[in-house]
Amino acid sequence: MKILVANRGEIAVRVIRACREMGIPTVAVYSECDRQARHVREADQAFAIGPGEAAKSYLRIDAIVEVARRSGATAVHPGYGFLAENARFAAACRDAGLTFIGPSPEAISAMGSKTAARKIALEAGVPVVPGTETPFDAEASDEEMRAAADRVGYPLVVKAVAGGGGKGMRVVDAPAALIPAIHTARSEAGSAFGDSAVYLERQIVKPRHIEIQLLGDAHGTVIPFVERECSIQRRHQKVVEESPSLAVTPDLRRRMAASAAAVARAVGYTNAGTIEFLLDDDGSFYFLEMNTRLQVEHPVTEMVTSIDLVHWQIRIARGEPLDIDPERALTPHGHAIECRIYAEDPDLGFMPSPGLIRGIRPAAGPGVRDDGGVSEGYTVPVFYDSMIAKLVARAADRPEAIARMARALAEYEVLGIRTTIPFFLWLMRQPDYIEGRYDTTYLDRLLASRAGESFNELTEADEELAAMATGLDAFMRARAVAGGDGPVRLQGMWKHAARREALSP
Repeated sequence: MKILVANRGEIAVRVIRACREMGIPTVAVYSECDRQARHVREADQAFAIGPGEAAKSYLRIDAIVEVARRSGATAVHPGYGFLAENARFAAACRDAGLTFIGPSPEAISAMGSKTAARKIALEAGVPVVPGTETPFDAEASDEEMRAAADRVGYPLVVKAVAGGGGKGMRVVDAPAALIPAIHTARSEAGSAFGDSAVYLERQIVKPRHIEIQLLGDAHGTVIPFVERECSIQRRHQKVVEESPSLAVTPDLRRRMAASAAAVARAVGYTNAGTIEFLLDDDGSFYFLEMNTRLQVEHPVTEMVTSIDLVHWQIRIARGEPLDIDPERALTPHGHAIECRIYAEDPDLGFMPSPGLIRGIRPAAGPGVRDDGGVSEGYTVPVFYDSMIAKLVARAADRPEAIARMARALAEYEVLGIRTTIPFFLWLMRQPDYIEGRYDTTYLDRLLASRAGESFNELTEADEELAAMATGLDAFMRARAVAGGDGPVRLQGMWKHAARREALSP
């Protein structure tokens, strides 16, 4: 087997590492702006596939399949994002005689449409959030959409049938806002996914977002894993994930896992996938959607189960049967937290911060994992998602995991660009987060309450260091203006002081 990794950044590095551990050669693909990227250097072979724009490179099915042919690759791992949930890509790989390391094109198609997935969940006996069962096409009239909204009830959410990540989604609290919200969601969905169809769903007020990882093999076995807590979201996008969830009891875990497995079996699902649920404060849960790929947050599951999901993706693709003990997959050992580190400036509303990374020192130490995708000297481009790393901390329990994450964040250094590290340091100190009192609306409300306050607060030690640097700079400038030998003499003074310190008892 030889695997082409049809992705970039940290997930490409993650897959390449797994392949190296398994003795499998790898092929990377890259756009013009990623020529010096870390995943390109770490793969055994690398091929250019086009300009920086994703539509002309990482989203080109023909170019990727052609590279697989030229390189002699026999399998393709799509990672997540880009073409990972594209049924046409999975079919093109199959037609070219390549093993697609993921579900079948048919399963991707069945679960890729949120309305079709809702129908499958209902038929499998899994509860879904009340909503419209068919999407609104471009011909739907305003009157038709208003009538459907009245049947669903307010507040509701307008959601894109395709895609995810908060794109093509709008919350509507009252009838007057419905039609503008639908038009906006349609436009956004069409631009992001090439499909402007939307549907309506009742809004569950202040829910938790809980998901169940799955693995399925070609022999009919489906294994559900311990849940992930994904409620810390900014504008519907996850930024912190944990496992297990404080809100899920052992009994609830088993019921959610059984429901997730039932949906997967209904479509003959194989490889890695995730069923997402909304959890009400009364313990009721509702099917939200299925992600037919490896999730960004998969490391927290690996950390509490010691099961390598990428290894198993490859093993399943080779036809191997799952031999994981179901109890092992459902039983967490310790607690894990993941922070998604983005090249964004939290003081400017999380605006992207592309540019040259002049230096980087990832966190390390006991219980810390850095899934990084960049290195010193790399220029973060403007064309793609701005995540540069995922930092994961595991400990015996949640309080220890929070403390370990705070320590790791304080150690993590990135020079040359702004990152979200100061934001995460602040979040780890928030009382409601520490106590687990949050839902999917928590972070947006918390950020709004800051009223623009900076995340980059100087400590007393930082202020003392800045004062010393300012004084030293002023001293050296004054000596230079006076024509003295300030810099040279100062160097001798530093050496003299160092020698004196070394001789001190």
